[in-house]
Amino acid sequence: MGDLSAHFSRSEFMCRCGKCDSLGDVNPELIAVLERLRSITLGKPVHINSGHRCVTYNKKVGGSPNSQHILGNAADIVVRGVYPTEVASILNMLYPATYGIGIYEGKGFVHIDVRDKKARWDGVDVRN
Repeated sequence: MGDLSAHFSRSEFMCRCGKCDSLGDVNPELIAVLERLRSITLGKPVHINSGHRCVTYNKKVGGSPNSQHILGNAADIVVRGVYPTEVASILNMLYPATYGIGIYEGKGFVHIDVRDKKARWDGVDVRN
């Protein structure tokens, strides 16, 4: 039982820098998207690799200066037992005309953000 929703806790979205105490604000719309994804994948847990990032940590990991992670609108996720291409395909099916979805197959995760326009990418060169 999470403190943000049935399956997600604020601590999962905490900046991973280890220096700041930033939990940041997590957009409720992002939580709703992740809960919906969990229900579609038959209850398989959605692991948050990276949620909120402070500006310093975002720069360190090569994130865009306008990263959705800084705003609390993004998460890099892994659904255990489901390939990143499948996770991205599900998200694209659910949200064909909106949000940011990036596949990082080689690194084993998918980026999802709740920006107000559609963005799609594949690879490691773009980090949002």
